[in-house]
Formats: sequence, C-alpha cells, structure tokens
Amino acid sequence: MKGKVYLVGSGPGAEGLLTRRGRDVIDRAEVVLFDQLPGEEILSTLPAGAEKIDCGKYGGKHNLEQDEIEALMVDRAQKGKIVVRLKGGDPFLFGRGGEELETVRAAGIEVEMVPGISSALAVPASVGIPLTHRKYASQVTVLTGNEDPTKAEPALDWELLAKSRGTIVILMGVANLAKIAAVLVKNGKAKETKVAIIERGLRKDRRVTAGTLATIAGEAKKTGVKPPAVIVIGDVVNLYDPAEPDLVPWRD
Repeated sequence: MKGKVYLVGSGPGAEGLLTRRGRDVIDRAEVVLFDQLPGEEILSTLPAGAEKIDCGKYGGKHNLEQDEIEALMVDRAQKGKIVVRLKGGDPFLFGRGGEELETVRAAGIEVEMVPGISSALAVPASVGIPLTHRKYASQVTVLTGNEDPTKAEPALDWELLAKSRGTIVILMGVANLAKIAAVLVKNGKAKETKVAIIERGLRKDRRVTAGTLATIAGEAKKTGVKPPAVIVIGDVVNLYDPAEPDLVPWRD
C-alpha cells in the first residue's frame, strides 16, 4: 500500500508563521526529510516517533544529493509511510519542489503541496522594507543567486535587471554577492543603489547588513555574512531604519 508525500513550506523560520495545514501535516508525519532552513525553532517540534532525515547543505557540503533525497521520498512512500519533505519558505520558489513533485508523480504516489510564506516576502517586511511602495517601486523581481551550474548560459538578463526601477530580491545569493553587485553596476545600475542583506529569516539571531552596490560586498565580508540570507536591492531599502523597533516583536 502506497503512502503519501507532502511538500511542506515552513515559512521564514518562525513557528508562528508556519501555516495551520503545515503544522497538522508535520504532526502526522512518519518520515520527515528536512533542510536546515526551517531553523531550530521548527525542527525541534518534529514528531518524536518520526524518522528524521537531514537533507541540509552545510558550508557547501550536501548531506544528500537531490536524486538521493527524491529516491528516499519515493522509497518511504512506497512502504506506506506519510512522508513530509520540509523546506524553508515555500517549496515551489527556488526550493526544488517542482523537481520533487515530478519524481513522486512519476512513481504513482499521491502528493500534496503545502505552501509556505516565502522568505522573499516576509523577511524584508520584518525589518521594515516593503518590496513595493508608491514612491519607490511598482514591481518586484525575485531571482536565485545560485543558478544551475550545468546551464549552457545564464537565464538571467542582467542588462534588463539593471535597467529595472523595481525591487530586486535575491535568494541564495551570499556566495555570489560581489559578482552580482558588480554585474548590475556594469550593466548600468547606479553604484549608490541601496542594498540590505537580512540573515537568518525571522529567527531570533537575525541580522541586517546594509550598504550600496558599491559597498555591500565589503560590508558583508566585514560582518561575516553567511547564508541563509535574503538580499534586497532598490530604493525601498531607504525605508530600513535600524533604530526603529522590530516589526515582529513577538520574536523576542
């Protein structure tokens, strides 16, 4: 008898922003394959009796490769288990949830997608950076800072991005931050364009590093910025004020 797979987004790292459906599914899980991105606050609430499989990436080292993760999901579901694939943010926004969906469907296994609040939206908002604003930005572009290295050529149009007056949000971009800033400037983006890096989502140890396209790589190196982090580029970063109270005080 085949089980079922749930692709679950845990949101930006705070248990209070995990959806009710996500909480219900996790509590019933018999197998949980998890990344490190959900954070300890959520990972500490995984069912005691569930098989827990760490699929995280630490310092560039993968505990499991993607094909191994997908094979485990299929194997456990074929054994009749309730399987939760737990990811940070939303599974279908740069979370490889689409690939996992294809694999599970191809194996003839029932699958359900449980959306999560994307860190691309929640993390900037938590420090007072709205992604759109009548005065500053009428569009948002969310992109990955870590494209598939096997692609023949990049899918990102940096010239178009540099000309955009909207907000740019980059996920998984810490390692390539200097290159990203340089290519945007090379393609015409003003060096003075504001940038904010918000590390560790809505966790209690969250930190913000701010600067401009000209200075942000140096600032990030000085403060020792590490993933996971959300990078926001654009005029909306003018609204960030480190002196203002946290917009999610319930985190304290």
